[in-house]
Amino acid sequence: MTTPFLPHRFAVAAYSNLPESRTEAAAVNAWLVARGLESTCGTLDDSVLRARVEQGEFDLFIAVGGDGTVLRASHLCAPVGVPILGINSGRLGFLIQVRQKEWKQAMEDLLEGKSWIEARMMLCASHLRHDVQLGTWHALNEAAVCRDASVRPVHLSASVDGMVLTTYVADGLIAATPTGSTAYALASGGPILPPELRNIVLVPIAPHLSVDRAVVLSEGTAVSILVREGSAVLSVDGQGPIALSVGDAVQIRAGDYAAHFVRFGDPGYFYRNLTARMNQNPSIGSKR
Repeated sequence: MTTPFLPHRFAVAAYSNLPESRTEAAAVNAWLVARGLESTCGTLDDSVLRARVEQGEFDLFIAVGGDGTVLRASHLCAPVGVPILGINSGRLGFLIQVRQKEWKQAMEDLLEGKSWIEARMMLCASHLRHDVQLGTWHALNEAAVCRDASVRPVHLSASVDGMVLTTYVADGLIAATPTGSTAYALASGGPILPPELRNIVLVPIAPHLSVDRAVVLSEGTAVSILVREGSAVLSVDGQGPIALSVGDAVQIRAGDYAAHFVRFGDPGYFYRNLTARMNQNPSIGSKR
């Protein structure tokens, strides 16, 4: 059984570079205010709104945009445990259950207690040089160690819980969450994992005469990716890049907190959503 979620204080934020998202966010905010609810509207770049989220002033963060908007919202909201409701005004929206023209019904269902909270694992990625930690980041999708602008592949050694797994000669190596299994990892030929799992999946990018299969690690396992040769960078959830030197390591484990999302209907929504989004992929066209 899922526990109904009944928020009272709302933050509505849009992707700032998309006028359509800002218009839709304003409409959602006006709808909430008209019903006597406490709601604030802004963009994800609004420093005042971000500070209020970090101070715990809201029960729900409504992100209007596409998957990139929800990714950025997760980085803001997950550390303070604020759930996210995504409203899609982008294209595919793998992370978003509510379509643009369906948000009013979704909001009615929300206020009637017909929603539940889904927790999704995040990753913690640390950059180490000579055992000195240079930075730490959290990711909802993935941490990827890849070649830089050079056309030459990189040589990477992957260790699992301190034991060497294998060495890759490839364009890169992705360490993805189940959420990220439908993002960069899927594009690189990795498997699709259901969102309730807490496993890391390793997916090589364009491997050259080395292991070319994805590996799903056991829950609780940590992985270390060592740069052995070549010019490499670290990208966390598509951000960066962060330059890496030969001998640098990126250590990746399950994060200290999860991202929480508002969902409607039964947990089987994931498979229905996945099929619908895959069929909408413009690269597929009309093929079945």
